[in-house]
Amino acid sequence: MAISEPVARPVAADRTGVKNPYSVLPNWLYPAFVVVALSLFGAYALWVVFFQPLGYVMPYLSPFDSPPITLGRIPPAIWVAWAPLVFRLSCYYYRKAYFRSFFGHPRSCAVPEPKRRYRGETAFPWVFNNFHRFAFYATVVQVGFLWFDAVIAFDFGGRFGVGFGSVLMLANVLLLSGYTFGCHAFRHLAGGDLDCFSCSLAARARHRLWRGVTILNIKHDRWAWASLFTVAATDIYIRLLLAGVLHDPRWVS
Repeated sequence: MAISEPVARPVAADRTGVKNPYSVLPNWLYPAFVVVALSLFGAYALWVVFFQPLGYVMPYLSPFDSPPITLGRIPPAIWVAWAPLVFRLSCYYYRKAYFRSFFGHPRSCAVPEPKRRYRGETAFPWVFNNFHRFAFYATVVQVGFLWFDAVIAFDFGGRFGVGFGSVLMLANVLLLSGYTFGCHAFRHLAGGDLDCFSCSLAARARHRLWRGVTILNIKHDRWAWASLFTVAATDIYIRLLLAGVLHDPRWVS
């Protein structure tokens, strides 16, 4: 006579008692961080774009104003800030972050959903997230200008020099490049539409590029937050110099 142990029935976990198996931190901490960080950055960006003059202290130019475009009384940052703003708003990582944090919908994988249909990027205004690839093209152009600005930041009246602003601007454009060129749109552009990676020399080259982009893409969230911080820090530093609050420490040859 075979004796078998009773099979344990699955117990439905209470929604408030679900624990994150990947972190010891409480579940509410990450959504709260996303809400606070994005709200503060968004408010600061609007203040800079609409109410602040050109952020320039030789040889430093704010990333909000690069390239500098002046046309009448229109704030110069308006011509520039829309590209990285749309790029981040439509970014695949940020979509997940703000949907789960601001709206709690969709909550997460394998978590019970409220009784409302999730329509994703098919409903207004989220349908505009499908323009992410075009925002990527515009952002690549701006990153090129930021690299030029970072090089100029080491030029003090025709002499090579290093200031704290120089280092900050270089760190900013490095992190922005890692975030921009690690994005899912560029990963797809590099090799997402290929059926055979080894069928031609061009396909093999694209495969190598795709693998390089994938390395950046694995930590896309880290690049996203780090670059968001350095954009704000660079602009704040330059505006404090502009106001005379800080003095830029420099070493000039």
